[in-house]
Amino acid sequence: MSRTLTIAVDAMGGDRAPDMVIQGAEVALERDPQLDFILVGDEARIQPLLAKTRRLKLKNPTIVHTDKSVGASDKPSIALRAGRGSSMRLAIDLVGDKKADCLVSAGNTGALMAMSKFVLRMVPGIDRPAIAGIFPTLRGESAMLDLGANIDCDATNLVQFAIMGQIFARTVLGVERPVVGLLNVGSEEQKGHEAIREAATLLRDIVDMPFTFHGFVEGDDIPSGTVDVIVTDGFTGNVALKTAEGTSRLISQSLRDAFRSSLLSRIGYLLARPAVGQMRQRMDPRRYNGAVFLGLNGIAVKSHGGTDALGFANAIGVAADMSRHGFLETVTRELAAAGLNKTNDERKVVATA
Repeated sequence: MSRTLTIAVDAMGGDRAPDMVIQGAEVALERDPQLDFILVGDEARIQPLLAKTRRLKLKNPTIVHTDKSVGASDKPSIALRAGRGSSMRLAIDLVGDKKADCLVSAGNTGALMAMSKFVLRMVPGIDRPAIAGIFPTLRGESAMLDLGANIDCDATNLVQFAIMGQIFARTVLGVERPVVGLLNVGSEEQKGHEAIREAATLLRDIVDMPFTFHGFVEGDDIPSGTVDVIVTDGFTGNVALKTAEGTSRLISQSLRDAFRSSLLSRIGYLLARPAVGQMRQRMDPRRYNGAVFLGLNGIAVKSHGGTDALGFANAIGVAADMSRHGFLETVTRELAAAGLNKTNDERKVVATA
């Protein structure tokens, strides 16, 4: 039987919080009864919603009261200084104090990253946190990082992302031996800037690790599922993410317009409705909700702010999977095995010795 996990939830983060958050916790509990929750937020708003649930209220979750929350437009630096008593910060503190196994928030991404990095610190051997997400592909699902935390990355950052990304694919996607690729402007070895070529050389030199390095991949390899893990800098990754989201909306709207264009098209929709439903379910962004801040010495999952209960429940599921499968312990162990567990300062000392 799976061990019970305690999840700290920022109940006030998100466009429709706290309603969506409480409903999402209820859905997550239906899927996984071995979850306990600490709900952080305005108790006067949480309690009436909790009373309407069936499973969650029987769990009698702890409520950490605060009437402060981080706004969607708050700058990370301001939130870090002024948000000590906010629902987001208190949820992070619970993980930092080992009172919760992980945290989930649908609040301000920049603020969540800044606070999490300040409180939880970094895993030794990781210089920068990276945002990882899940993409649907023709072969199933793949993980991609970084999706926006680091605009500029050197070769060492990319190698660290690759190590964390393949562990993420194993723990969350269930891939036994992930295939890792570096996103580039071509598959040839001479293509790309110096950092990405150097990262490829370093990854090829890593031996006895539970992943396969494919080499360079291009943009069309992302939906094709050529590799299980796509590694890139945050600038490129965020552009790819937003492009994929926009393309998905374009396809959905184009299908709706096409089926509404004539009486014959409407009749055709009735015949095609089961297939359209399957496609809609396959591409539903709620299925892939839950971006993870990899590299922190604690598990923090960011839900999309505009998601619903089902999407938030999926983000909770990602956090639970990472906790249960020992993601942080595996990162520490495999960084050491690859000889990459030194801090940046320690690497500078070695380089100058």
